Order: sequence, then C-alpha cells, then structure tokens
Amino acid sequence: MTHPELAPEIMRFYTETADEADRLTTTADGRLEMVRTRELLRRYLPTPPARVLDVGGGPGAHARWLVEDGYGVHLVDPIPRHVDQARGTGATVEIGDARSLTATDASFDVVLLLGPLYHLVARTDRDQALAEAYRVLKPGGLLAVAGINRYASLFEHAAFGHLHKEPMRNSIGQILASQIHDGKKAFTAAYFHSGEQLRDEVTAAGFTETQVFGIEGPAWSMLAAAERNTGGDFRDTPLFESALTAARMAEPYPELLAASSHLLSIGRRPT
Repeated sequence: MTHPELAPEIMRFYTETADEADRLTTTADGRLEMVRTRELLRRYLPTPPARVLDVGGGPGAHARWLVEDGYGVHLVDPIPRHVDQARGTGATVEIGDARSLTATDASFDVVLLLGPLYHLVARTDRDQALAEAYRVLKPGGLLAVAGINRYASLFEHAAFGHLHKEPMRNSIGQILASQIHDGKKAFTAAYFHSGEQLRDEVTAAGFTETQVFGIEGPAWSMLAAAERNTGGDFRDTPLFESALTAARMAEPYPELLAASSHLLSIGRRPT
C-alpha cells in the first residue's frame, strides 16, 4: 500500500535528532505529560481487552502500559526507528501513516492520535487523519487526539531563560502569530492548536461528546524552569506533585487550557 509522503524534516528529526523513547521519562515535564495522558485515557477507555489502534504511537510509550492493562494494541508509525523500538512493548506494529490506515472499517474500539495531528501542518491532512480514525472505529468507539497548545513555545522558552534574546523572541513571535513551526531549527514542523480549534476539528470530523483537556496543566513550565536552570532532577519531588495537582484542579476551568503544553481531545464515533 502506498502511503502519503511524510515531510522529510519530520523523518530527519525523529530518526537523527530526537530520541522519542526517552522524552516522557527523562524530564519532569515529560513525566507529567505521561502521567496525565495515562490517567485521562484510563478515565474513558473501555474495559480490556478492547482493541486499541495507536496511530503515530512512536516507540510505544503508551502502547506498553496499554498492553500491561490488558488491551490488544496495534501500533502504527511512519518512522522505522520507532516501529523497531515498539516491537518490545507487546503490541503488534507496522510502518504506516495516519492519513492512510491499513485497518478495515469499524475494526477498533479505540483510536489514539497522540502525535500525528500536530505534525500535520495542513488542515486537509489533519482532516484526512481524523476521517481515517472515524472509518476504522466501531460505532460508539473512543477517539483520543493530542495537540500542542498554541502558547506552549512561549512558556517553554521563557522557562529556558532565553526568550528575551531577539532571535528567540522573533522566532516565538512567528509561531504565536502563525500557529506553525517551520521545522528549520530545533523542533520539527508542527501545528499549534488552541483548545477551541482542536475541539472544532474533531467535531467537524463527525465525532460527538467532544471534550478538550489540558494535559500538563498551568504549572508545567515551573518544572521545566527548575530542571533546566538548576540541572536537578525534579521527577520525584513536591514540586512535581504540586504541578500534577494543579493540572487536575484546572480541569473545570476552560480558560486554563491555554496554559498547558499539550491538549487532549476525547470524542466518540456516533452509534
């Protein structure tokens, strides 16, 4: 099967630059993302052994705990390095693209899109990925979609202590205005959603009961600042527990979505 072409800068970033296998475990803000994503998903997942399609699942960080929880997981990712790393999770794996899935119609109870939407800069590509998720979900099935918050780069680079420098200020200003990172420096090509935009895209794809959560909450950048500027490990500290508590307490207040680093939208294919 011929898949849509992946942007070459994304392939290079995940093959040569970033080690996605470590991102959710080696830093305090990464661990916060992992803990919160897992607890939000567990709140809505059907009972095991439901079938989960982990689209853009990377090296299998979420596939691993889902398999341990008793789910049948099939992981799809366009990066061969990730697929090789994911083979040890207990999930079945394949190289593939969110915009053109090999799964048959209505064959999964859950579809996770925890990475593809923010690497599909064009709205048409995001719509196609959501349409494919809809197609392969059973009626009543659960969709979970992650996005990068529009303002995440502002908080992140303020925490790193260099936002005041003119080149960085100009770069982040362009991201804030366009909602797009061009992938020329540091991070790869990406689209940055507001909570309302993410909800609207999921709803426009036909999903119902759509909700959006801030994954890390409003205090994640404090963790990033403390860790990056001191060289310490803040993964198992009172500051981590406070940031986690803040994320949970912020859920009822949609105005605080804009302070999170990542967003998670939950929806269902109608029955």
